[in-house]
Order: sequence, then structure tokens, then C-alpha cells
Amino acid sequence: MLASFLGWMLDAFDFFLVVFCLTAIAHDFHKTDKEIALSITVTLAFRPVGAFLFGLLADRYGRRLPLMIDLIFYSVVEVATGFAPNFGVFLVLRALFGIGMGGEWGVGASLAMEKVPARLRGVLSGILQQGYACGNLVAALCFLFLFKRWGWRPLFFLGGLPALLALFVRTNVKESTVWEEKKKPNWGSLWKAIGSQAKLFGYLTLLMTFMNLASHGTQDMYPTFLERYLHFGSDKRSVISAISMVGAISGGVLVGYLSDKIGRRLAIAIALGLAILMVPLWAYSTNAALLIAGAFLIQFFMQGAWGVIPAHLSELAPASVRGFLPGFAYQCGVLLASSVVVLEAVLAEHTAYPNAMALTAVTVFAGGIIVTLAGRERKGRDFHADD
Repeated sequence: MLASFLGWMLDAFDFFLVVFCLTAIAHDFHKTDKEIALSITVTLAFRPVGAFLFGLLADRYGRRLPLMIDLIFYSVVEVATGFAPNFGVFLVLRALFGIGMGGEWGVGASLAMEKVPARLRGVLSGILQQGYACGNLVAALCFLFLFKRWGWRPLFFLGGLPALLALFVRTNVKESTVWEEKKKPNWGSLWKAIGSQAKLFGYLTLLMTFMNLASHGTQDMYPTFLERYLHFGSDKRSVISAISMVGAISGGVLVGYLSDKIGRRLAIAIALGLAILMVPLWAYSTNAALLIAGAFLIQFFMQGAWGVIPAHLSELAPASVRGFLPGFAYQCGVLLASSVVVLEAVLAEHTAYPNAMALTAVTVFAGGIIVTLAGRERKGRDFHADD
């Protein structure tokens, strides 16, 4: 759990550095916000490549080795981003980082969910998934305390930390016994197992499209919204983003715990429904206290729904393809949702920023509820039993 949590946290930390430094990077490379937002889209779009490659390796050779390779790979790319001499190189490095980011979640989630007790799978899923929110929080704090002193480039040098985590995985993490019991003997049988799950893959991809629209639609452009529309400085933006991530972490754990009691689908649907009610407070408040409350609550419920996802997808997927199928479906959902940041930037150019943010949020939350309730439920599934 610790290895998977930290891997996802550091992955998200590296990703959100671009989000917080977006206007500064745009200034240095003489680009518009919309053009730098394209680099976020590129990162998201390349994540399926990483999920495909590292997911296959995880189901064929085990969870540990691909996780270590991935941690080292995206560490090197992140450090190199700090040295990018121009926008073209920066864009290529963000694409490579997307490959590394896409590989981490599926491998880490399968490793963690296969090891934890079934009765605690929901709450521990919530903790694991909120490594993403913790990464956002750490990025916000680094931006708050270091950006004015160092600028944006040195912040990316901190992205080398995951390489140290690879050593921790190498020395302290044992291979999943579920994978050892269920692994396929050769590549042919693995491909056959993957092909037999086409219908499940389609559903999971649709579900993860809406979940990623919800996540990236409420997070990635929010610091830019605070700067461009409300004219908040870097300190205020960092503090509000950090507080919203405290809400996300709390919601992920509590809704994950709730899913152990009432089921995965119902917990996700309730959380997204309550998130819709928070949209006016989140997008239209001008009073600082109300704005902070809105940011906290919308992330509490939205990321609360996300906290159920590692357990839910792991339970739906057969053991022999659990390293590949959930992670690849997740990242294909990311790809389909990757244009949301550019869409919001374009909408903001033609209408007020609050309208662009609110319209996006309500639409994707409602879609997420419908798709979630249309799926299956396998809460508490025994991973050691036959699929």
C-alpha cells in the first residue's frame, strides 16, 4: 500500500507542477495559456501508451519489476523537463511523462488491491487513490513556498524522488501471490484472456472517461481560473488548491469506507450527486470564505467517488489481466477526456470562466452517475477464487 500510494502521489505531484506553473511556463516560452494547456492534454493523451506497455508487463512478469522500471523512467523525464530549452522539447518531454504516468496506476493498484483484506478494500482503495490528491497538495505547497524564490524549472528537479522509491520497492515489496496463482504461462494465453474481456473493457473505458472528465474538469484549469478571473496571486491560489485537496483526501477515505458498507456503485453515485449541488458555490462565489468552502466540498465529493475506483475496477477485472485491463481502461478514459482542459480554456474565451467551469462540471458529474449505475457490482470478491 505504501509503495503504491507514494508512487501515485509522486506521479500526481509531477503532473500538477505544470498546472500550477502554467502561466509562468507560458510567459517563458512566449505562449498563451491555451497553448500550454495543450501540454497537459498531451500528457493525458499519452497515458494509455504507458498503461498498455506496463500493464502487459505486469500481467506477464509480475507487478514489482514493471513498477520499479516505471518509477525510474518518469523520474528521469521529470528532471529533464526542468532543462527544456524551448516549447517543442517541453512538449515532447510531457508526452514521455504521460507514458510513465499512465503505467503507474494500473500496476500499483493491482499490487495493492490484491494484497489488502477484502473487508477493508474500499477504505484502503480510498487511501490509495488519494495519493493523487496528496500529490496535488504537495505540488501546491512547493509552489507556495518555492516558486517565488526559484521559479518553475527547479521545481521539476524534485521529480527525481520517485527513483528513490524504486529502491524501496526493490528491497521491501513482495510479489502478489494472486498474480503468482493466476498468471498466464505465455504471451499467447495472455492475449487470449485480454481479448475475451472486450465488453468489460468497453464499459470500464466509458466509466473512466466520465470519471476523468470529472477530475480534470474540476482541477486542471482551476488555478488558472483563480488567477485570470478572480486575479488571485500565487499564494492565494496555492492555499485554496491545498485546502481543496484536504477535502479530496478526506472524501476519498470516507466514501471508500462507505462503499464497504453500501456497495461501490451506490457510493460513487451518491458522491457525484452531492458534487453537483456544490457547483454554484465552487464556481460562482466571490467571497473568499465561500470560495474555499466550495473548493473543499466539490473535491470532497468528486474525489470521494474516485476513492472507490481502485477497489471497484480491481473487483470487476479477472485476476489474469488485472494488471492490464483496469489500468489501460483508466488511461483510455484519460485519453478520451484529455481535451477537457482545452475545451474549458476555449469556453472561457467565449463566456465567463465560472460558466465554463460550472457547465463542464454538472455535465460530467451527471454522466458519471448514469454510467456507474449501469454497471456491475462485485464488492468483496475473493481474488484467490476462480474467476
